[in-house]
Amino acid sequence: MTSPVKTPQDFLAGTAPGTRVVVRYRIEGGLTDALGDVVSVTGGECTVRTRRTDVVIPLALVVAAKEVPPAPPRRGARSPV
Repeated sequence: MTSPVKTPQDFLAGTAPGTRVVVRYRIEGGLTDALGDVVSVTGGECTVRTRRTDVVIPLALVVAAKEVPPAPPRRGARSPV
């Protein structure tokens, strides 16, 4: 017997804060992604901390979500030749 498929909203609701995720959601004119760490998930929205800012995403607009591996380490500054 196969297990029921989780919706993206169910996945996010069960995701612990600090988990790195990518969330695809609807915006006016199309779709966009938020890549970062889950800060919180409430009944109607989730907050993802991206490199630039915290993004608050209404769960009703989420079309896909999944856990992703940790970010690779950032490269150091280039030294002059």
